[in-house]
Amino acid sequence: MFDFGIEGYQPRWLNGCSAVMAAHGRRLRALIGRPLTGVWLVWNRQDGEWFSDCPVLLDFDGEQLEINHAKLDDLSLTWNTIDPRRPVLWTGFDLKWCRGKRPEVGILHQQTLRDVELLERTGTDMDEGTVAVCFRFMSGQMVVLNALDENGMAFEPPDSYYRCHGLR
Repeated sequence: MFDFGIEGYQPRWLNGCSAVMAAHGRRLRALIGRPLTGVWLVWNRQDGEWFSDCPVLLDFDGEQLEINHAKLDDLSLTWNTIDPRRPVLWTGFDLKWCRGKRPEVGILHQQTLRDVELLERTGTDMDEGTVAVCFRFMSGQMVVLNALDENGMAFEPPDSYYRCHGLR
C-alpha cells in the first residue's frame, strides 16, 4: 500500500457517505465542541505551494484527523497516526509539513467546532458520489474535498451540487 512518503501512514479508503458515516460518524461527532488548534499541510519547497496529494491534518485540541482523497471517489480518514515533525520522503519532490500555511485557516484557528457534515457530490459528472467533509465554526467553515485525485479546500458554503448529511 502506498504511504505517500509518510512513515507509518496507512490510508483506509472508503467510498460513499454511508461507508464513511458507519466507520467514522461517531468519532467525527465527538470533535464537536473542541477548538481547531492546528492545520498541517505538506508543502512543496521547490514550487512554494501546497502539495495536495498528501493528507490534510486537522488537530482538534489533541485529537488529530487525517483526511486524504484519491482517485475519483476514494476518501481516507485516519486518526492520530501521522507525526508532522517527521519528514515526507517522496522521490523527486522536496516536501515538508507546514502548519497554518493558508491564510483562510488562520481565521479558524482556536475556534470551536460547531458542526461536522459529510457532503455528497450529486449530478451526472464523473465526480458524482464523492464525499467531502465540512467543518462549521462560529465564524466560518472549511471543506476538505476531492479535487479529482487530490485534496482540495474550500472556505465558503458548499455549492448546490452537494447533498449535506449531518452527523448530529
